[in-house]
Amino acid sequence: MVETDPGPKNPHNCDVKGDLQLNGPGSKTAELGVVPSVKKSKSDPEKGSNSEKADFERAIELTGYGRFHYMLLAVCGLVSTSEEMDVISMSFILPSAQCDLDLTTQTKGWLNSIIFIGMMVGAYAWGSVADSLGRKRVLIAISIVNALAIVASSFSQNYELFMFFRFVNGAALGGSGPVIWSYFAEFQPKKKRGAMLSFMAAFWTLGNLFVAGLAWVIIPSEIGGSTGGFVYNSWRIFLLVMSLPSFVVAALLFLLPESPKFLISTGRHEDALEVFRSIYLMNTGRSKDEYPVKQILVDDLVHAKPEKQIESKEPKSKLRRMLSDIVEHSKQLFVPPILKFTTISITINFTFHIGYYGLMMWFPEMFNRFDEWSRTHDNAEADICEVTAYVTRLGTHSAAAQCDSHIHSDVFMESLITVAAAIPSNIFAVLGMDRLGRKFFLVFATFSAGSCSAAMYFVYNKTNNLIVSAIFSSVISCGNASLDCLITEVFPTNLRATGVAVSMVAARLGGIIGNVVIAALLDTYCPAPTFIVAVLLAGGGLMCLFLPNTTRQALQ
Repeated sequence: MVETDPGPKNPHNCDVKGDLQLNGPGSKTAELGVVPSVKKSKSDPEKGSNSEKADFERAIELTGYGRFHYMLLAVCGLVSTSEEMDVISMSFILPSAQCDLDLTTQTKGWLNSIIFIGMMVGAYAWGSVADSLGRKRVLIAISIVNALAIVASSFSQNYELFMFFRFVNGAALGGSGPVIWSYFAEFQPKKKRGAMLSFMAAFWTLGNLFVAGLAWVIIPSEIGGSTGGFVYNSWRIFLLVMSLPSFVVAALLFLLPESPKFLISTGRHEDALEVFRSIYLMNTGRSKDEYPVKQILVDDLVHAKPEKQIESKEPKSKLRRMLSDIVEHSKQLFVPPILKFTTISITINFTFHIGYYGLMMWFPEMFNRFDEWSRTHDNAEADICEVTAYVTRLGTHSAAAQCDSHIHSDVFMESLITVAAAIPSNIFAVLGMDRLGRKFFLVFATFSAGSCSAAMYFVYNKTNNLIVSAIFSSVISCGNASLDCLITEVFPTNLRATGVAVSMVAARLGGIIGNVVIAALLDTYCPAPTFIVAVLLAGGGLMCLFLPNTTRQALQ
Protein backbone atom coordinates (compact mmCIF):
# COMPACT_ATOMS: atom_id res chain seq x y z
CA MET A 1 0.00 0.00 0.00
CA VAL A 2 1.32 3.47 -0.87
CA GLU A 3 0.38 6.41 1.31
CA THR A 4 -0.48 9.57 -0.62
CA ASP A 5 -1.62 13.04 0.26
CA PRO A 6 -5.37 13.35 -0.52
CA GLY A 7 -5.10 17.16 -0.50
CA PRO A 8 -4.88 19.40 -3.57
CA LYS A 9 -1.10 19.80 -3.49
CA ASN A 10 -0.06 19.00 -7.03
CA PRO A 11 2.32 21.72 -8.24
CA HIS A 12 3.34 19.86 -11.40
CA ASN A 13 -0.23 19.11 -12.55
CA CYS A 14 0.53 15.40 -12.48
CA ASP A 15 -2.22 12.81 -12.75
CA VAL A 16 -1.87 11.36 -9.27
CA LYS A 17 -4.49 8.70 -9.88
CA GLY A 18 -2.63 7.52 -12.94
CA ASP A 19 0.59 7.33 -10.97
CA LEU A 20 -1.08 5.30 -8.26
CA GLN A 21 -2.55 2.86 -10.73
CA LEU A 22 0.90 2.26 -12.18
CA ASN A 23 2.14 1.32 -8.74
CA GLY A 24 -0.84 -0.69 -7.61
CA PRO A 25 -0.90 -4.23 -6.29
CA GLY A 26 -0.49 -5.82 -9.70
CA SER A 27 2.37 -3.66 -10.95
CA LYS A 28 5.95 -4.73 -11.49
CA THR A 29 7.10 -2.19 -8.92
CA ALA A 30 4.94 -3.78 -6.27
CA GLU A 31 6.20 -7.23 -7.22
CA LEU A 32 9.74 -6.05 -6.53
CA GLY A 33 8.93 -4.66 -3.11
CA VAL A 34 10.14 -1.23 -4.21
CA VAL A 35 7.94 1.68 -3.25
CA PRO A 36 8.18 4.92 -5.23
CA SER A 37 8.54 8.04 -3.14
CA VAL A 38 5.21 9.69 -3.94
CA LYS A 39 5.27 11.52 -0.64
CA LYS A 40 8.15 11.74 1.79
CA SER A 41 6.57 11.56 5.21
CA LYS A 42 7.99 10.78 8.60
CA SER A 43 4.95 8.69 9.41
CA ASP A 44 4.82 5.25 7.90
CA PRO A 45 1.39 3.62 7.58
CA GLU A 46 3.00 0.24 8.10
CA LYS A 47 5.20 1.24 11.01
CA GLY A 48 5.58 -1.66 13.38
CA SER A 49 4.62 -4.21 10.71
CA ASN A 50 8.28 -5.12 10.03
CA SER A 51 8.26 -3.39 6.63
CA GLU A 52 9.73 0.07 7.18
CA LYS A 53 10.48 1.91 3.94
CA ALA A 54 13.41 4.27 3.29
CA ASP A 55 15.20 5.93 0.41
CA PHE A 56 18.95 5.51 -0.08
CA GLU A 57 19.98 8.42 2.16
CA ARG A 58 17.84 7.18 5.05
CA ALA A 59 18.90 3.56 4.49
CA ILE A 60 22.62 4.37 4.65
CA GLU A 61 22.10 6.55 7.76
CA LEU A 62 20.34 3.67 9.54
CA THR A 63 23.39 1.42 9.05
CA GLY A 64 25.27 3.68 11.49
CA TYR A 65 28.77 5.01 10.98
CA GLY A 66 31.64 2.95 12.25
CA ARG A 67 34.03 0.11 11.50
CA PHE A 68 32.82 -0.56 7.97
CA HIS A 69 33.26 3.04 6.87
CA TYR A 70 36.73 3.27 8.40
CA MET A 71 37.75 0.04 6.68
CA LEU A 72 36.30 1.40 3.43
CA LEU A 73 38.30 4.62 3.87
CA ALA A 74 41.50 2.64 4.47
CA VAL A 75 41.09 0.50 1.34
CA CYS A 76 39.84 3.26 -0.95
CA GLY A 77 42.49 5.58 0.45
CA LEU A 78 45.16 3.03 -0.40
CA VAL A 79 43.81 2.91 -3.97
CA SER A 80 44.14 6.70 -4.14
CA THR A 81 47.62 6.55 -2.56
CA SER A 82 48.88 3.95 -5.02
CA GLU A 83 47.48 5.94 -7.96
CA GLU A 84 49.31 9.11 -6.89
CA MET A 85 52.50 7.15 -6.19
CA ASP A 86 52.49 5.75 -9.70
CA VAL A 87 51.91 9.15 -11.32
CA ILE A 88 54.38 11.20 -9.28
CA SER A 89 57.09 8.49 -9.22
CA MET A 90 58.12 9.48 -12.74
CA SER A 91 59.22 12.93 -11.57
CA PHE A 92 61.81 11.24 -9.30
CA ILE A 93 62.86 8.70 -11.90
CA LEU A 94 63.62 11.18 -14.70
CA PRO A 95 66.82 12.73 -13.27
CA SER A 96 68.15 9.24 -12.43
CA ALA A 97 67.13 7.58 -15.70
CA GLN A 98 68.41 10.31 -18.01
CA CYS A 99 71.67 8.43 -18.71
CA ASP A 100 70.17 4.90 -19.00
CA LEU A 101 67.43 6.03 -21.39
CA ASP A 102 69.38 8.87 -23.05
CA LEU A 103 66.82 11.53 -22.11
CA THR A 104 66.62 15.20 -23.09
CA THR A 105 64.28 17.84 -21.65
CA GLN A 106 61.79 17.10 -24.46
CA THR A 107 61.86 13.32 -24.00
CA LYS A 108 61.45 13.84 -20.26
CA GLY A 109 58.36 15.90 -21.03
CA TRP A 110 56.94 13.07 -23.12
CA LEU A 111 57.73 10.50 -20.45
CA ASN A 112 55.87 12.64 -17.93
CA SER A 113 53.00 12.92 -20.39
CA ILE A 114 52.68 9.34 -21.65
CA ILE A 115 51.08 8.18 -18.42
CA PHE A 116 48.45 10.91 -18.84
CA ILE A 117 47.83 9.86 -22.44
CA GLY A 118 47.17 6.35 -21.14
CA MET A 119 44.99 7.71 -18.34
CA MET A 120 42.99 9.77 -20.82
CA VAL A 121 42.25 6.63 -22.86
CA GLY A 122 41.60 4.45 -19.81
CA ALA A 123 39.45 6.89 -17.84
CA TYR A 124 36.58 6.89 -20.30
CA ALA A 125 36.69 3.15 -21.01
CA TRP A 126 36.90 2.03 -17.37
CA GLY A 127 34.41 4.64 -16.13
CA SER A 128 31.80 3.57 -18.65
CA VAL A 129 32.32 -0.12 -17.88
CA ALA A 130 31.95 0.64 -14.14
CA ASP A 131 28.54 2.25 -14.77
CA SER A 132 27.53 -0.92 -16.61
CA LEU A 133 29.16 -3.81 -14.70
CA GLY A 134 29.73 -2.30 -11.26
CA ARG A 135 32.47 -0.53 -9.33
CA LYS A 136 34.11 -3.32 -7.35
CA ARG A 137 35.06 -5.80 -10.08
CA VAL A 138 36.38 -3.01 -12.30
CA LEU A 139 38.61 -1.70 -9.47
CA ILE A 140 40.08 -5.17 -8.93
CA ALA A 141 40.88 -5.55 -12.64
CA ILE A 142 42.44 -2.07 -12.76
CA SER A 143 44.70 -2.76 -9.77
CA ILE A 144 46.04 -6.03 -11.21
CA VAL A 145 46.74 -4.56 -14.68
CA ASN A 146 48.38 -1.52 -13.11
CA ALA A 147 50.71 -3.57 -10.91
CA LEU A 148 51.83 -5.83 -13.78
CA ALA A 149 52.51 -2.83 -16.05
CA ILE A 150 54.75 -1.20 -13.42
CA VAL A 151 56.73 -4.40 -12.95
CA ALA A 152 57.20 -4.73 -16.72
CA SER A 153 58.32 -1.10 -17.05
CA SER A 154 61.00 -1.63 -14.38
CA PHE A 155 62.58 -4.33 -16.58
CA SER A 156 62.46 -2.21 -19.77
CA GLN A 157 65.93 -1.48 -21.13
CA ASN A 158 65.18 1.21 -23.71
CA TYR A 159 63.16 4.39 -24.02
CA GLU A 160 60.54 3.01 -26.45
CA LEU A 161 59.68 -0.08 -24.39
CA PHE A 162 59.61 1.96 -21.20
CA MET A 163 57.21 4.41 -22.86
CA PHE A 164 54.90 1.56 -23.91
CA PHE A 165 54.56 0.08 -20.43
CA ARG A 166 54.09 3.51 -18.89
CA PHE A 167 51.21 3.98 -21.33
CA VAL A 168 49.65 0.67 -20.20
CA ASN A 169 50.22 1.76 -16.59
CA GLY A 170 48.39 5.02 -17.37
CA ALA A 171 45.52 3.23 -19.12
CA ALA A 172 44.90 1.25 -15.92
CA LEU A 173 45.31 4.26 -13.64
CA GLY A 174 42.86 6.22 -15.79
CA GLY A 175 39.99 4.14 -14.48
CA SER A 176 41.14 4.13 -10.88
CA GLY A 177 40.31 7.79 -10.19
CA PRO A 178 36.73 8.07 -11.49
CA VAL A 179 35.70 4.62 -10.27
CA ILE A 180 37.17 4.78 -6.76
CA TRP A 181 35.69 8.23 -6.08
CA SER A 182 32.24 7.13 -7.29
CA TYR A 183 32.48 3.93 -5.27
CA PHE A 184 33.56 5.63 -2.04
CA ALA A 185 31.00 8.47 -2.30
CA GLU A 186 28.12 6.04 -2.77
CA PHE A 187 28.62 4.60 0.74
CA GLN A 188 28.61 7.99 2.49
CA PRO A 189 25.64 9.68 4.20
CA LYS A 190 25.23 13.28 3.03
CA LYS A 191 26.19 14.80 6.41
CA LYS A 192 29.64 13.18 6.31
CA ARG A 193 30.30 12.94 2.57
CA GLY A 194 32.29 16.16 2.15
CA ALA A 195 34.55 15.49 5.13
CA MET A 196 35.16 11.87 4.14
CA LEU A 197 35.84 12.69 0.49
CA SER A 198 38.31 15.34 1.69
CA PHE A 199 39.82 12.75 4.01
CA MET A 200 40.30 10.40 1.09
CA ALA A 201 41.85 13.21 -0.97
CA ALA A 202 44.44 13.50 1.81
CA PHE A 203 45.70 10.05 0.80
CA TRP A 204 47.09 11.70 -2.33
CA THR A 205 49.40 13.67 -0.05
CA LEU A 206 50.26 10.43 1.71
CA GLY A 207 51.14 8.95 -1.69
CA ASN A 208 53.39 11.93 -2.45
CA LEU A 209 55.14 11.52 0.90
CA PHE A 210 55.69 7.80 0.37
CA VAL A 211 57.14 8.41 -3.09
CA ALA A 212 59.49 11.15 -1.93
CA GLY A 213 60.60 9.12 1.10
CA LEU A 214 61.14 5.88 -0.82
CA ALA A 215 62.92 7.71 -3.63
CA TRP A 216 65.26 9.29 -1.08
CA VAL A 217 66.05 5.89 0.47
CA ILE A 218 66.29 3.75 -2.68
CA ILE A 219 67.46 5.81 -5.68
CA PRO A 220 70.71 7.32 -4.27
CA SER A 221 71.69 3.96 -2.71
CA GLU A 222 72.99 2.65 -6.04
CA ILE A 223 71.74 -0.86 -5.29
CA GLY A 224 71.16 -3.33 -8.13
CA GLY A 225 73.57 -4.26 -10.86
CA SER A 226 74.05 -5.31 -14.48
CA THR A 227 74.63 -8.57 -16.31
CA GLY A 228 75.87 -8.31 -19.86
CA GLY A 229 73.62 -5.74 -21.52
CA PHE A 230 70.86 -6.05 -18.91
CA VAL A 231 70.78 -3.30 -16.27
CA TYR A 232 68.64 -3.37 -13.13
CA ASN A 233 69.74 -0.46 -10.99
CA SER A 234 68.28 1.53 -8.08
CA TRP A 235 65.64 3.57 -9.93
CA ARG A 236 64.27 0.35 -11.45
CA ILE A 237 64.09 -1.25 -8.00
CA PHE A 238 62.28 1.89 -6.84
CA LEU A 239 59.71 1.30 -9.63
CA LEU A 240 59.30 -2.32 -8.56
CA VAL A 241 58.48 -1.19 -5.02
CA MET A 242 55.88 1.20 -6.49
CA SER A 243 53.93 -1.83 -7.80
CA LEU A 244 53.39 -3.40 -4.35
CA PRO A 245 50.47 -1.18 -3.20
CA SER A 246 48.46 -2.12 -6.30
CA PHE A 247 48.85 -5.85 -5.59
CA VAL A 248 47.75 -5.26 -1.98
CA VAL A 249 44.75 -3.17 -3.11
CA ALA A 250 43.55 -5.89 -5.49
CA ALA A 251 43.44 -8.40 -2.58
CA LEU A 252 41.75 -6.01 -0.14
CA LEU A 253 38.99 -5.04 -2.57
CA PHE A 254 37.65 -8.62 -2.43
CA LEU A 255 36.66 -7.90 1.19
CA LEU A 256 34.33 -5.02 0.23
CA PRO A 257 30.77 -5.17 -1.19
CA GLU A 258 29.43 -3.60 -4.38
CA SER A 259 28.11 -0.04 -4.08
CA PRO A 260 24.48 -0.17 -2.81
CA LYS A 261 23.71 3.04 -4.71
CA PHE A 262 24.82 1.35 -7.94
CA LEU A 263 22.78 -1.77 -7.10
CA ILE A 264 19.64 0.33 -6.55
CA SER A 265 20.17 2.25 -9.80
CA THR A 266 20.30 -1.05 -11.71
CA GLY A 267 17.22 -2.51 -10.03
CA ARG A 268 19.02 -4.98 -7.73
CA HIS A 269 17.18 -3.80 -4.63
CA GLU A 270 17.38 -7.02 -2.64
CA ASP A 271 21.16 -7.12 -3.17
CA ALA A 272 21.36 -3.49 -1.99
CA LEU A 273 19.37 -4.34 1.15
CA GLU A 274 21.78 -7.19 1.88
CA VAL A 275 24.72 -4.77 1.61
CA PHE A 276 22.96 -2.39 4.03
CA ARG A 277 22.39 -5.26 6.46
CA SER A 278 26.07 -6.27 6.33
CA ILE A 279 27.19 -2.67 6.95
CA TYR A 280 24.71 -2.47 9.86
CA LEU A 281 26.14 -5.68 11.35
CA MET A 282 29.74 -4.41 11.15
CA ASN A 283 28.99 -0.92 12.44
CA THR A 284 26.65 -1.81 15.30
CA GLY A 285 27.48 -5.43 16.13
CA ARG A 286 23.78 -6.29 16.02
CA SER A 287 22.09 -9.00 13.98
CA LYS A 288 21.29 -8.30 10.33
CA ASP A 289 17.65 -9.07 11.13
CA GLU A 290 17.50 -6.01 13.37
CA TYR A 291 18.23 -3.65 10.47
CA PRO A 292 14.91 -1.75 10.26
CA VAL A 293 14.62 -1.15 6.50
CA LYS A 294 12.73 -3.78 4.54
CA GLN A 295 11.82 -1.85 1.40
CA ILE A 296 13.69 0.73 -0.69
CA LEU A 297 11.99 3.94 -1.79
CA VAL A 298 12.95 4.98 -5.29
CA ASP A 299 12.60 8.67 -6.12
CA ASP A 300 13.25 8.37 -9.82
CA LEU A 301 11.84 5.31 -11.54
CA VAL A 302 13.72 6.21 -14.72
CA HIS A 303 16.97 5.36 -12.96
CA ALA A 304 15.66 2.21 -11.31
CA LYS A 305 15.62 -0.73 -13.67
CA PRO A 306 13.52 -3.57 -12.20
CA GLU A 307 15.28 -6.90 -12.07
CA LYS A 308 12.63 -8.56 -14.23
CA GLN A 309 13.13 -5.97 -16.92
CA ILE A 310 16.86 -6.64 -16.85
CA GLU A 311 16.26 -10.36 -17.07
CA SER A 312 14.03 -9.84 -20.11
CA LYS A 313 17.07 -8.50 -21.96
CA GLU A 314 19.12 -11.62 -21.21
CA PRO A 315 19.06 -12.93 -24.80
CA LYS A 316 21.33 -9.98 -25.68
CA SER A 317 24.93 -10.96 -24.79
CA LYS A 318 26.58 -9.35 -21.79
CA LEU A 319 29.21 -7.75 -23.99
CA ARG A 320 26.65 -6.22 -26.35
CA ARG A 321 24.56 -5.00 -23.42
CA MET A 322 27.64 -3.47 -21.79
CA LEU A 323 28.66 -1.68 -25.00
CA SER A 324 25.09 -0.47 -25.45
CA ASP A 325 25.09 0.92 -21.89
CA ILE A 326 28.41 2.68 -22.50
CA VAL A 327 27.07 4.41 -25.61
CA GLU A 328 23.83 5.35 -23.83
CA HIS A 329 25.64 6.74 -20.77
CA SER A 330 27.91 8.80 -23.00
CA LYS A 331 24.99 10.28 -24.92
CA GLN A 332 23.18 11.28 -21.72
CA LEU A 333 26.19 13.30 -20.56
CA PHE A 334 25.93 15.60 -23.57
CA VAL A 335 22.23 16.44 -23.51
CA PRO A 336 20.50 18.97 -21.21
CA PRO A 337 20.37 19.26 -18.24
CA ILE A 338 23.52 17.15 -17.67
CA LEU A 339 25.33 18.89 -20.56
CA LYS A 340 25.96 21.98 -18.41
CA PHE A 341 27.58 19.92 -15.63
CA THR A 342 29.68 17.98 -18.15
CA THR A 343 30.96 21.10 -19.94
CA ILE A 344 31.90 22.95 -16.75
CA SER A 345 33.54 19.93 -15.10
CA ILE A 346 35.61 19.30 -18.25
CA THR A 347 36.77 22.94 -18.32
CA ILE A 348 37.68 23.06 -14.62
CA ASN A 349 39.56 19.76 -14.71
CA PHE A 350 41.49 20.74 -17.83
CA THR A 351 42.72 24.08 -16.49
CA PHE A 352 43.30 22.81 -12.94
CA HIS A 353 45.46 19.86 -13.97
CA ILE A 354 47.58 21.87 -16.38
CA GLY A 355 48.74 23.63 -13.24
CA TYR A 356 48.65 20.71 -10.83
CA TYR A 357 50.61 18.18 -12.87
CA GLY A 358 52.28 20.71 -15.15
CA LEU A 359 54.23 22.14 -12.20
CA MET A 360 54.15 19.40 -9.53
CA MET A 361 55.83 16.83 -11.77
CA TRP A 362 58.60 19.29 -12.65
CA PHE A 363 59.47 20.29 -9.08
CA PRO A 364 62.13 17.56 -8.51
CA GLU A 365 63.65 18.42 -11.89
CA MET A 366 63.78 22.13 -10.96
CA PHE A 367 65.24 21.33 -7.52
CA ASN A 368 67.92 19.29 -9.31
CA ARG A 369 68.68 22.18 -11.69
CA PHE A 370 68.99 24.72 -8.87
CA ASP A 371 71.21 22.26 -6.98
CA GLU A 372 73.47 21.90 -10.01
CA TRP A 373 73.73 25.69 -10.42
CA SER A 374 74.51 26.20 -6.73
CA ARG A 375 77.31 23.62 -6.72
CA THR A 376 79.02 25.08 -9.78
CA HIS A 377 78.45 28.78 -8.95
CA ASP A 378 79.20 28.80 -5.21
CA ASN A 379 75.53 29.42 -4.27
CA ALA A 380 75.31 32.55 -6.41
CA GLU A 381 71.81 34.00 -6.86
CA ALA A 382 69.99 33.41 -10.16
CA ASP A 383 66.40 33.27 -11.36
CA ILE A 384 64.79 30.16 -12.77
CA CYS A 385 65.44 31.19 -16.38
CA GLU A 386 69.14 31.77 -15.81
CA VAL A 387 69.47 28.42 -14.07
CA THR A 388 67.61 26.65 -16.87
CA ALA A 389 69.73 28.32 -19.55
CA TYR A 390 72.91 27.20 -17.80
CA VAL A 391 71.80 23.60 -17.30
CA THR A 392 70.61 23.11 -20.89
CA ARG A 393 73.60 24.92 -22.43
CA LEU A 394 76.59 24.03 -20.23
CA GLY A 395 75.38 21.63 -17.54
CA THR A 396 74.73 17.89 -17.49
CA HIS A 397 71.77 18.29 -19.87
CA SER A 398 73.94 19.51 -22.74
CA ALA A 399 75.08 17.23 -25.52
CA ALA A 400 78.77 17.96 -24.84
CA ALA A 401 78.64 17.18 -21.12
CA GLN A 402 79.28 13.74 -19.66
CA CYS A 403 75.99 12.30 -18.47
CA ASP A 404 75.63 12.35 -14.69
CA SER A 405 72.59 10.61 -13.19
CA HIS A 406 73.65 11.09 -9.57
CA ILE A 407 71.14 13.14 -7.55
CA HIS A 408 72.21 14.82 -4.33
CA SER A 409 70.18 14.15 -1.18
CA ASP A 410 69.18 17.84 -0.95
CA VAL A 411 66.91 17.34 -3.96
CA PHE A 412 64.97 14.56 -2.21
CA MET A 413 64.79 16.55 1.02
CA GLU A 414 63.33 19.56 -0.82
CA SER A 415 60.80 17.32 -2.60
CA LEU A 416 59.78 15.76 0.72
CA ILE A 417 59.29 19.20 2.30
CA THR A 418 57.19 20.31 -0.68
CA VAL A 419 54.74 17.41 -0.49
CA ALA A 420 54.66 17.49 3.35
CA ALA A 421 53.47 21.11 3.11
CA ALA A 422 50.12 19.76 1.88
CA ILE A 423 49.36 17.99 5.19
CA PRO A 424 48.02 21.07 7.07
CA SER A 425 45.84 22.09 4.13
CA ASN A 426 44.44 18.56 3.88
CA ILE A 427 43.47 18.71 7.56
CA PHE A 428 41.87 22.11 6.95
CA ALA A 429 39.91 20.65 4.01
CA VAL A 430 38.64 17.70 6.07
CA LEU A 431 37.46 19.97 8.89
CA GLY A 432 35.99 22.72 6.71
CA MET A 433 34.69 21.08 3.52
CA ASP A 434 31.15 20.60 4.87
CA ARG A 435 31.18 23.96 6.67
CA LEU A 436 32.67 26.34 4.10
CA GLY A 437 31.64 24.37 1.02
CA ARG A 438 33.31 22.95 -2.09
CA LYS A 439 33.22 26.20 -4.07
CA PHE A 440 34.99 28.25 -1.39
CA PHE A 441 37.92 25.83 -1.27
CA LEU A 442 38.19 25.54 -5.05
CA VAL A 443 38.20 29.30 -5.73
CA PHE A 444 40.60 29.98 -2.84
CA ALA A 445 42.98 27.22 -3.96
CA THR A 446 43.06 28.09 -7.66
CA PHE A 447 43.69 31.80 -7.04
CA SER A 448 46.39 31.06 -4.45
CA ALA A 449 48.07 28.44 -6.64
CA GLY A 450 47.92 30.80 -9.61
CA SER A 451 49.71 33.46 -7.57
CA CYS A 452 52.41 30.95 -6.61
CA SER A 453 52.87 29.97 -10.23
CA ALA A 454 53.43 33.60 -11.25
CA ALA A 455 55.81 34.05 -8.30
CA MET A 456 58.02 31.20 -9.61
CA TYR A 457 59.41 33.64 -12.17
CA PHE A 458 60.74 35.87 -9.39
CA VAL A 459 62.62 33.28 -7.30
CA TYR A 460 66.38 33.80 -7.25
CA ASN A 461 67.81 30.97 -5.13
CA LYS A 462 67.14 27.45 -3.84
CA THR A 463 65.40 28.67 -0.69
CA ASN A 464 62.97 30.92 -2.58
CA ASN A 465 62.21 28.10 -5.00
CA LEU A 466 61.50 25.72 -2.11
CA ILE A 467 59.18 28.16 -0.29
CA VAL A 468 57.07 28.96 -3.37
CA SER A 469 56.90 25.28 -4.36
CA ALA A 470 55.77 24.27 -0.85
CA ILE A 471 53.01 26.91 -0.76
CA PHE A 472 51.86 25.84 -4.23
CA SER A 473 51.74 22.19 -3.13
CA SER A 474 49.76 23.10 -0.03
CA VAL A 475 47.02 25.18 -1.64
CA ILE A 476 46.70 23.03 -4.77
CA SER A 477 46.01 19.95 -2.61
CA CYS A 478 43.10 21.85 -1.00
CA GLY A 479 41.74 22.58 -4.47
CA ASN A 480 42.18 18.97 -5.51
CA ALA A 481 40.09 17.76 -2.56
CA SER A 482 37.25 20.22 -3.27
CA LEU A 483 37.29 19.50 -7.02
CA ASP A 484 37.06 15.75 -6.40
CA CYS A 485 34.09 16.28 -4.05
CA LEU A 486 32.25 18.63 -6.37
CA ILE A 487 32.67 16.63 -9.58
CA THR A 488 31.81 13.33 -7.87
CA GLU A 489 28.58 14.71 -6.41
CA VAL A 490 27.26 16.72 -9.35
CA PHE A 491 26.46 13.71 -11.61
CA PRO A 492 23.53 11.29 -11.01
CA THR A 493 24.31 7.74 -9.88
CA ASN A 494 23.68 6.01 -13.20
CA LEU A 495 26.10 8.42 -14.92
CA ARG A 496 28.49 9.16 -12.06
CA ALA A 497 31.48 7.01 -13.00
CA THR A 498 31.12 7.92 -16.69
CA GLY A 499 30.74 11.63 -15.89
CA VAL A 500 33.75 11.65 -13.56
CA ALA A 501 35.68 9.64 -16.17
CA VAL A 502 34.98 12.19 -18.92
CA SER A 503 36.11 14.92 -16.53
CA MET A 504 39.25 12.91 -15.83
CA VAL A 505 39.93 12.63 -19.56
CA ALA A 506 40.04 16.43 -19.64
CA ALA A 507 42.26 16.39 -16.54
CA ARG A 508 44.73 14.01 -18.19
CA LEU A 509 44.72 16.10 -21.35
CA GLY A 510 45.60 19.05 -19.13
CA GLY A 511 48.44 16.99 -17.61
CA ILE A 512 49.73 16.10 -21.07
CA ILE A 513 49.65 19.66 -22.38
CA GLY A 514 51.06 21.01 -19.13
CA ASN A 515 54.08 18.72 -19.25
CA VAL A 516 54.79 18.99 -22.97
CA VAL A 517 54.29 22.76 -23.12
CA ILE A 518 56.33 23.40 -19.98
CA ALA A 519 59.13 21.17 -21.33
CA ALA A 520 59.10 23.02 -24.67
CA LEU A 521 58.83 26.54 -23.25
CA LEU A 522 61.10 26.07 -20.24
CA ASP A 523 64.21 25.78 -22.40
CA THR A 524 63.16 28.18 -25.17
CA TYR A 525 61.02 30.92 -23.66
CA CYS A 526 61.35 30.59 -19.92
CA PRO A 527 58.89 33.19 -18.51
CA ALA A 528 55.86 31.82 -20.38
CA PRO A 529 55.01 28.59 -18.47
CA THR A 530 54.55 30.13 -15.03
CA PHE A 531 52.25 32.94 -16.21
CA ILE A 532 50.20 30.67 -18.51
CA VAL A 533 49.57 28.29 -15.60
CA ALA A 534 48.63 31.22 -13.31
CA VAL A 535 45.94 32.52 -15.68
CA LEU A 536 44.48 29.06 -16.38
CA LEU A 537 44.26 28.13 -12.70
CA ALA A 538 42.49 31.33 -11.66
CA GLY A 539 40.12 31.37 -14.64
CA GLY A 540 39.20 27.69 -14.34
CA GLY A 541 38.48 27.98 -10.62
CA LEU A 542 35.81 30.61 -11.20
CA MET A 543 33.87 28.19 -13.43
CA CYS A 544 32.74 26.25 -10.35
CA LEU A 545 30.40 29.13 -9.48
CA PHE A 546 28.12 27.95 -12.30
CA LEU A 547 27.67 24.47 -10.77
CA PRO A 548 24.93 23.69 -8.21
CA ASN A 549 25.73 23.60 -4.52
CA THR A 550 26.30 19.96 -3.49
CA THR A 551 27.44 20.59 0.08
CA ARG A 552 25.40 18.38 2.45
CA GLN A 553 22.96 17.59 -0.36
CA ALA A 554 21.64 14.09 -1.13
CA LEU A 555 23.35 12.25 -3.98
CA GLN A 556 21.23 12.32 -7.14
